[in-house]
Amino acid sequence: MKMLINVPETVVADALRGMAAAHPELTVDVENRVIVRRDAPVAGRVALVSGGGSGHEPLHGGFVGPGMLSAACPGEVFTSPVPDQMVRAAAAVDSGAGVLFIVKNYTGDVLNFDMAAELAEDEGIQVAKVLVDDDVAVRDSLYTAGRRGTGATLFVEKIAGAAAEEGQPLERVRSIARQVDESSRSFGVALSASTTPAKGSPTFDLPPGELELGIGIHGEPGRERRPMMTSREIADFSVQAVLDDMEPRNPVLVLVNGMGGTPLLELYGYNAEVQRVLIERGVPVARTLVGNYVTSLDMAGASVTLCQVDEELLRLWDAPVSTPALRWGR
Repeated sequence: MKMLINVPETVVADALRGMAAAHPELTVDVENRVIVRRDAPVAGRVALVSGGGSGHEPLHGGFVGPGMLSAACPGEVFTSPVPDQMVRAAAAVDSGAGVLFIVKNYTGDVLNFDMAAELAEDEGIQVAKVLVDDDVAVRDSLYTAGRRGTGATLFVEKIAGAAAEEGQPLERVRSIARQVDESSRSFGVALSASTTPAKGSPTFDLPPGELELGIGIHGEPGRERRPMMTSREIADFSVQAVLDDMEPRNPVLVLVNGMGGTPLLELYGYNAEVQRVLIERGVPVARTLVGNYVTSLDMAGASVTLCQVDEELLRLWDAPVSTPALRWGR
């Protein structure tokens, strides 16, 4: 596979150097793999730290900035960052009001953030954690005990970030983050496999004319394979899978998320079908976001995430945000 890289060994460092050059509002420590909003620590404000393997951009580094994350820790491609990165990030952004770790439910991320929380507390940093586990496709998959953390990570980071920006205390920010996670469900579909720089070939075999329903963001197996379906058919299946696991009593936020290799032309067409299904099911939509936000390198495909919102969560979603990948209201 052709890739726009130098060598696989430096792909993450090269990307971080490029991010630093493009975004002077961030402090990017290339050597230690930590991305921090330049004005951190912000006095009297809870700090939010997240991270995970590279290859899911703009998650998480693209969500660092006012109204969202205070810092992010990128690991190697599809590999958890290490505790030292997380502790360094927490120390850089802690104002004394505490730090919330936002952790996607993958075994490596969970173990390393748990260890980092203990180390940070030993240094006098108050740490709380929230686990994101929104994927309804499978339980106990290749890298996960329980449900995987996928598209809802964006909702958690944005809404909890807005609460922190307002000056809400640590326990309240954590409570809001948990509410968002518990109110969110996701389902993804792959039309092709992703290709890691180190391997240079697809991470799994998906024959031409087939798709994988319920795929994870690392190419983990889904629920089943089927012959290729239309956008309409995929939306019917995916949205129904989400609604089978939640009964929305409130309006929902909708994320139609590309997996990295699907153009916006197709994503907007897919969104039209997702909206059709929601109308048919009587589910009111409060806001919709379409684009590549929680990706899997060059994988073709898409995921749908729904999050039930009350008035407070919707207000926090609409609050100003200024990050490389998400920006409004400023």
